[in-house]
This record gives sequence, C-alpha cells and structure tokens, in this order.
Amino acid sequence: MIYGYIRVSTDKQNTENQRFEILKYADTKKLTIDKWIEETISSRKKLEERQLGELIGKLEQNDIVIMTELSRMGRSLLEIMSILHNLMNRDVKVFTTKENYELGNNINSQVLAFAFGLSAQIERDMISQRTREALARYKAEGKKLGRPKGRLSQNTKLTGKEEQITELLAKNVPVAAIARILEVNRGTLTHLIKSRKLVVT
Repeated sequence: MIYGYIRVSTDKQNTENQRFEILKYADTKKLTIDKWIEETISSRKKLEERQLGELIGKLEQNDIVIMTELSRMGRSLLEIMSILHNLMNRDVKVFTTKENYELGNNINSQVLAFAFGLSAQIERDMISQRTREALARYKAEGKKLGRPKGRLSQNTKLTGKEEQITELLAKNVPVAAIARILEVNRGTLTHLIKSRKLVVT
C-alpha cells in the first residue's frame, strides 16, 4: 500500500498544497496513492492522539508513506527518529517530496534521517534563542513589545516599530519570530516590510 500523509497545524492552513506536491511526486515516480491520511492537528499532540499514530500501527512490510517533509511527523528530533526507527525496522519506506528522501531499512537512510532531524532541531533551538535574546534586550531597554492596547486597525499595529523590526532583521531573527514578539499576524508584518522597504542595516 502507498499512503499519502498530510498534516497541518490549524484550520487556517491549506492542505491542498501538500496534496498537490505529493501527487506530483508520485506521478514522477510512477506511483499511485492508495489511501490518503489527512489531519489538522499540532505535532505537539501525542502520537497516539494523531491519525499518524493509527496509520503507523497498520503499516506493513514494503508499504510506502509519502509526505512533503519529515517535519510533518513530529516536533522534536527524538520523536521523528523514534518513528523512523520503528518504520525502518518493519521495512516500511518513507518518501518526502521536498527533501527527496527515500528512507528505508538501510544505513544511508538512517544517517540521512538523523542528519535531517538534528538540523531541524538545531534550527528551532537557534530561532528560540535569538527570539529570547531579542526580547531580553528590548525589555532591558524599557521598550514595550506587542500590540498597543485599544488599537484595532491592522494598519496601526506596527506604527513606530520600523526601527525595532529592522534591528531584529539585522540579528537574523526570522519574520515569523518577529511577528510573535510583536504579537501580529505574519502576513501583516511581511506586508509592512515590503511596503516600507525595510532592509538590514
């Protein structure tokens, strides 16, 4: 059996992009998706609470699971590695469309899976660290963070914070992290950066 696995974290995210990528990949590899597993749930949820957990329990030798990227499996390195270890020991293959991995029960696959999981975990840790450092600095300087009280218009949420945003960008803090710091939608921040042509100095 060949399964297509799709996961998004919130109802606001669209599953169609993942479905399109998986179908395109399968067509290139001349594979046919026998069944789709699609769920809207955070990767922070326990595996047994997710449809992925149920799927893993049903998978048999030589089954294939296709997903857009390994991060769809879980949030942490340990969880991803645990799932892959389980599947590889049962001769279940995992294919990804973005990284173009074809992971099976062989040493090369295990090395690739470990390297991916490790790099993903390090990236998340670095983003978190940069965010904490930026927050600590601005709090120490007495600057107020977040959306001004009483302001409902999206056009005024970031008014006067262009310098702060530019400084955060200069520290390589990701746009998503800056949006969380300022408590605004990522799209709102992206629009401001583009419209004001904010650049790293």
